[in-house]
Amino acid sequence: MCRRIWILTEILEYSRIRSALYRKAVVSLALRKIVLRSDDVLRKKCKNVEIFDEKLGILLDDMAETMYKANGVGLAAPQVGILRRAVVVDPGDGLLELVNPEIIKSKGSQRDVEGCLSCPDEWGYVVRPMEIIVKAQDRNGGHIQLKLKEFSARAVCHELDHLEGKLFTDIADEMVDPEEVEKERNGNGKRKKGRKK
Repeated sequence: MCRRIWILTEILEYSRIRSALYRKAVVSLALRKIVLRSDDVLRKKCKNVEIFDEKLGILLDDMAETMYKANGVGLAAPQVGILRRAVVVDPGDGLLELVNPEIIKSKGSQRDVEGCLSCPDEWGYVVRPMEIIVKAQDRNGGHIQLKLKEFSARAVCHELDHLEGKLFTDIADEMVDPEEVEKERNGNGKRKKGRKK
């Protein structure tokens, strides 16, 4: 009886160690290289996702892991070199996975500073809708519709632009130095005029 318990204990310990090593290997494999501005893939229009399978799930998981590791708010498939209509966004209240997304309604406007994981050290003021309704599919192909406001709307609009081959720098009305923006927001000085687009 004691030998049987000892064997079961050893098997459980082995399973725990193997599981931990597997998780570590999966996490390290999940990070994808973020494509930078100079890569032509960012200027191409993405195709719809037609097959909702494990491969898509892995892509979405990898994109989310890559986004979080890079301290980003969103990531579109072309930013990891995949020309498919899929984005992940976490504006602070949970992860959104949007496949074949489309904005069906927008209203209002907001102007604020944006940056991009594919354009490091570049920041600019961009005008976006204040509120949007987006329809999309989830990782299993189910249809969803979301009403998003303010920062969430901005983040989704930014990522959807990537699916059309556009960067925020294409529509920024003023490029700025991030340190000056921070000073302005904290009231520590006047911001100098940035480069006009």
